[in-house]
Amino acid sequence: MDRLGGWLRRGLIGRCRRLRRLVLLVPLADKVRKTFQTRLIRQGSAPQPWHPARLVPGADEVVYQSGNLRLKAWVSSAPDGVNEKRPAVLFLHGGFAFGEDDWEQAQPFRDAGFVVMIPTLRGENGLPGAYSMFYNEVDDVLAAADVLAERPDVDPDRLFVAGHSVGGTLALLASMTRARFRAAASFSGSPDQVAWARGQPQVVPFNPNDNREYQMRSPLAFPASFKCPVRIYYGSQEILFSRSSQKLAEQAKKHNLDVEWLGMSPFAHRCAQKERGRRSRRRPHPHLRPPPPRRQTENPGKIICRPSGISSNVGPHPCLKKVAEAK
Repeated sequence: MDRLGGWLRRGLIGRCRRLRRLVLLVPLADKVRKTFQTRLIRQGSAPQPWHPARLVPGADEVVYQSGNLRLKAWVSSAPDGVNEKRPAVLFLHGGFAFGEDDWEQAQPFRDAGFVVMIPTLRGENGLPGAYSMFYNEVDDVLAAADVLAERPDVDPDRLFVAGHSVGGTLALLASMTRARFRAAASFSGSPDQVAWARGQPQVVPFNPNDNREYQMRSPLAFPASFKCPVRIYYGSQEILFSRSSQKLAEQAKKHNLDVEWLGMSPFAHRCAQKERGRRSRRRPHPHLRPPPPRRQTENPGKIICRPSGISSNVGPHPCLKKVAEAK
């Protein structure tokens, strides 16, 4: 019996050690960020031309502080005579520059009664700070969230984050970093930056041979880190996003997290573009794929983007209204 008891004890101890090693193999994004320092070999502005955005009716421009950087954001104007606190969405724009079309894209949230803030991040639109491709920009997102939560017309317990394309990726990363948001939604965001950056050396400001840099920017590396319910939307034919989005959601579910992936219209970027009838004043992203001749004929003056870029003619995303109505 003593021999049997010793064997059982050794077996249990060995199993516990193996289990501990498995747990340690699943890092948490917020903990890893505390010890990691990105190394940028190229410091400069975001890799997208931009035009000054003209403030539109119903929006106010505010300044928010991110570290030692003074950045800007547009936020819904507070209605006169309304004292009740409302839910709010921090909406993160696509691409690496902000324009009036981004404000229009978030209209479904405002129609549903949300206060909406869209921050411009470091290095964008002539603002200070160095573009870092999804890393230091997360700090800007969280700083903007703090400012939005402190507004007198916002209920801080009903603060959401959502984003399209580049903004969708940042929404995923922000929802992993701090328990600030009630829920998060990503529209055509990229869970895997190794795949996203392939063939786009101009958007990579760090050593492209450093896998750790890519990992720190990839939600897929931290599936156990989500701190709120998350919905990951992507176009059903956006292969770059669909497989990694499905894998991210499946891995998160193994940790009992409320994360779902949902395939929508075939090309979410293109569908967003078709819903807009006018040209954007914002110049297209420098690494857009040229549109096929057939598309040029059917839609003169419109630019079709590759999945990892943005459209130069973006309107409300087909998923935004559904998410907004689900508040």
